[in-house]
Order: sequence, then C-alpha cells, then structure tokens
Amino acid sequence: MQDICSIIKKQRAFFEKGVTKEYGFRMQALLRLEKALTEWEEDLKEALWQDLHKSASESYMAEIGMSKSELTYVKRHLAGWMRKTPVKTAISQFPARTYTVAEPLGVSLIMAPWNYPVLLCLEPLIDAIAAGNCVILKPSAYAPAVSHVLRDMLHSIYPQKFVAVVEGGREVNQELLEQQFDTIFFTGSVSVGKQVMEKAAKYLTPVTLELGGKSPCIVDETADLPMAARRIVFGKLLNAGQTCVAPDYLVVQKQIKDDLIQALQKEIQKALGRDPLENPDYPKIVNAKHLERLQNLLQGEKLVTGGETDRRLGRISPAILDEVTLDSPVMQEEIFGPILPVLTYENPRELKELIGHFEKPLAFYLFTRNRRMVDWALKTFSFGGGCVNDTIVHLASPYMPFGGVGASGMGSYHGKKGFETFSHQKSVVERFPWPESSIRYQPYREWKDWLIQKLL
Repeated sequence: MQDICSIIKKQRAFFEKGVTKEYGFRMQALLRLEKALTEWEEDLKEALWQDLHKSASESYMAEIGMSKSELTYVKRHLAGWMRKTPVKTAISQFPARTYTVAEPLGVSLIMAPWNYPVLLCLEPLIDAIAAGNCVILKPSAYAPAVSHVLRDMLHSIYPQKFVAVVEGGREVNQELLEQQFDTIFFTGSVSVGKQVMEKAAKYLTPVTLELGGKSPCIVDETADLPMAARRIVFGKLLNAGQTCVAPDYLVVQKQIKDDLIQALQKEIQKALGRDPLENPDYPKIVNAKHLERLQNLLQGEKLVTGGETDRRLGRISPAILDEVTLDSPVMQEEIFGPILPVLTYENPRELKELIGHFEKPLAFYLFTRNRRMVDWALKTFSFGGGCVNDTIVHLASPYMPFGGVGASGMGSYHGKKGFETFSHQKSVVERFPWPESSIRYQPYREWKDWLIQKLL
C-alpha cells in the first residue's frame, strides 16, 4: 500500500514553496496533460472497453473529448481568472482600492466514481491544477483498467509531490478520509457522500459532493413525442443507464402514455437493434453485484419491453416498466441502469405531489411546447440542473456550473466555477494614506455618531 501520509507531507512541502501559484507553472501543467491525453487516448479507450465495454465513439464523446474541452476552455481563461478582480469601494473604506484575488486552497483530494472513470477523474483534476493546488487523485477500484492507465499517464508527466494517483479499495478510501486535506471533491453515492462529509468535519475541510438521486423526466401532452422519445432513449442508454444525470423515471401525461411508450420502443430498436444484448456498442453493467441488483428491481413489475439478461456479457436489455407506483421497489432507489419506469399524471397539482415525494434531484427534464409549463416547472421544482426538450447535455458546457442541491450534492464545477471551487477568494482593501478622517477614532462624539449613521 502506498504511504499516503508521506505523499501528503511531500505535497504540503511542495505547495508551501509557492511554485503552483505561478501562472507559468499551472499553464505548463495543463499543456502536459493535454499532450498526454492525445498520446494515451487509445490506451484510455481500451481501458474503458475492458471496464465497461464502452465503444470508442462513446468513450471519446462522453469522456475523453469532454475532458479535452474542459482543458481548452480553462487554458483560454486561466490568466483572466488569476487576475485581481476590482470591486466597488464602500464609502466607509474611501479612499482605497478594493479587489478580490483567487488563491489555491492547498492539497486537494479528488475521489472519483467508476461510471465515467476518465471524465470524472480528469475534469476536477484540471480545475484543481488550474487553481494552483496539489492533488491526490483516487480513481475507483471498480474500474481497474482505467485506474491503472490514469496512474501511469499522470505519473509520467507529474511528480507525486504535485499530482499523485492512489489506487485501492475501501480500506484506502477510509485511510485517505482520515487525513487532513484543504478540500475534498467527491463524486459518488449519497450514502458514501455522507461518510465523506462526516470525516471532513473533523478538520473543518470544505467538501464538494457530486451525488445523484431520482431525476425525473416529465412529458406533457404538447410534447413532440418522436423527438422526446429519441432524446430520452439517448439519455437513458448512455453508458447503459449508469449515469448520475440519466432520466431515472418518466412522468407522462396520462392521455399520451401509450403513444410515448410505442415511440420509446421504436427508438430503442433503432439505436441498438432487435437484440440489444448482441450490440457491440452497448456498454455492460459494471459488475455482477450491480447486475443482480437491477434484475431484482424488475421482479413483480409489468415489463413492456426488455429486461433480458446475459450474465456472461454483463448486460441487461433496456426495460420499460408500466403501471409503476411510488411503492414499487424500482422507485425506492436511484436505478443506475437501463430500466425506465413510467408513471402518469393528469394535472400540475398531481405532478407536484408526485415529484415532491422524492429528495431534490441532481437533474430534471421536461418535454413540452407549452411556455407556461416551462415557467411553472422552473419556479416549482428544485434541482441541480437540467434540460427542456432534451436530456444529459446540460453538463457538457464549460459555461455553466454543474452540481447538485440538497441530497443530490453541494458545490459545483466546470469552467470558471471549477476554478473557484478549488480556490479561496481573498477580499483586499488597499487604503491610501490621505486624506485621513478622525470620524472612526476615539474619542467618540455625538456629531460623529450622527455622521456615521448617515454614511452607513
């Protein structure tokens, strides 16, 4: 087992030298990562195939390409983010120059999940490096091939006193969480997120938690059903449903339910063929434990289509469930697989009660052509982020922050927000020596009290 305490000690010593605070150092670190991503691209694709049977196309689109996009955006804007940001000077501070300046937090721990093992390691790593931090990166043990490639790639371009990859299972996770870091970035389940927060409290370490939950997808009677079906199927079947922002369940206006289900079946067949289990581009479920969990969620439910399993390939065909209730097992947890329960509603009041039954979700999707419905939904429901008339794509932009709310997480990242997540914004007042006012100094007088009240 790697000596975690020794790595942290070396990173603290390196950080204290101030090297990582320089623009040139950060930019060179980003450029090295950009070059490495190109050189190691085929190795990463092969590792993603071994761990999850992701096709080369999906591996680039949803992981490697998005990591490169984040890199490009961060490089372009880094100099501006590092500059002092002038702010308006309050009259009580006059005459002075006031501004904020970003400083790195220090030694950061990034704990990544298995479902997007490249993207969810590298995107926060890019932001942490850009902000000037040293980083300990902990990939998931459930994606060992990707973990090994990332270890070899990152250790070939960075000294461990700057960026270190620590591998292992739960014991290593627990040992890491016993250490003192300056910030912790965790992506994973709600249950583990609570443990991370509990451990971080010991040192008052700030945490960013990217969790999940049951993300609803609403389809009303005005929606373009063929388009809705196509985009819902894309969002649900990406990585075989093992996506934290996948549509977890459908809530469909009652009068269009049958038409939408037919459209969904048509799109599934168009995407994966008549036998999805034989489609070479269809990812697998990460391991036998999760496959069995998904099979159990199907028990006793009304299957409209799908649900066939190939244990040898680790796959389960896309399943649509009808006549689901809030008491159904499939509605008691985040599904994290290619199973789509369908519930119905008739009016907004009923819809509000149904979705309000669950904690605030990480994502929210609405298909409608009714502008008033959009406005009502955005005012009514709290969620991390989402789309109107699409799924998933809101997280593909460096211009918008990505994160949860309530039980679906805290904090956010991507683009400038990622830089800010790994930074502290220092507020500074630079006072001029003249003119000087005696108003704030003792001895206090009635005329001073009167003037202070007017000024404040």
